[in-house]
Amino acid sequence: MKKYILPIIILIAFIVLIAYFYFNKFNFNDEIDHNANRLSTEVENSTGLNNDISKEPVVVEEEISNFSTKIIDDDDNRDTNIRITCNEINGTIIKDGEEFSFNKVAGNPTPDRGYKKAGVFIDGELKKGYGGGNCQVSTTIYNAVDKIDGIKVTERHEHGKEVGYIKMGKDSTVAYDGLDLKFENNTGYDIKLYAELSDKKIKVKVNKLK
Repeated sequence: MKKYILPIIILIAFIVLIAYFYFNKFNFNDEIDHNANRLSTEVENSTGLNNDISKEPVVVEEEISNFSTKIIDDDDNRDTNIRITCNEINGTIIKDGEEFSFNKVAGNPTPDRGYKKAGVFIDGELKKGYGGGNCQVSTTIYNAVDKIDGIKVTERHEHGKEVGYIKMGKDSTVAYDGLDLKFENNTGYDIKLYAELSDKKIKVKVNKLK
């Protein structure tokens, strides 16, 4: 019987050794799979590949109109006012069926917003007032949108005299306490306004949003 003990011990040890390597093989493969899945998740999170891009539809813009007027006055205060107002107007979207109000979008030209005193027409006379220059911005916008089919101007006022930067009868004066420039967007699509002061010109562009 003793002569069988050693072979039995060797056989048992061999079986244990095989079982050890067998189970460790599966554990090793599981660890590889786990690490691979973790790495894949980290890559997706860092690159944004797991985001649903359909949630962010791409908006295509097409320019449909533009207009510009020259700055004829050498007045830093006036330029400051124009720049502030252009920044307020720039990027404004008017949806189909909506009405645009210059005064509502531009806001009240008060000194706490950075507006300076510059030339404004009051009762037909040129005087100094906060927001001087805004009428040139509204005039430029008016002439840009007036030539677009489907745009209906619902409020506009003229200065009643030559203003220098536009032909008489093509201007659009505004005053926050009363006079406004308004128009309805009945084009069948949304539009976007761009306005800037550059190269001594007020430049307004109107884009169609598709």
